[in-house]
Amino acid sequence: MLWYLHLCSVNKIIVTEYLDNATGIMEETKNGSGKFTLVTLNPKVKITDLSMISKANELHQEANEMCFIANSCNFKIEHNPNTTAE
Repeated sequence: MLWYLHLCSVNKIIVTEYLDNATGIMEETKNGSGKFTLVTLNPKVKITDLSMISKANELHQEANEMCFIANSCNFKIEHNPNTTAE
């Protein structure tokens, strides 16, 4: 999220609200251990400028490429943004 907010700032997009309800798929092994195979972020973002919604949605991918946490994971991380303007 921090990279996303930074990229919005650099692109003159003012974010007034950011909520996320992430979901994940986990694979369990026979011995009871497991691992995540996919995580989907579902950010609900509110910005001030209606004309910037498309750009705001695009920035999620760039933020994912820069994110320290995402770069440390061994599973795919997808984004399903829902951006609205005030």
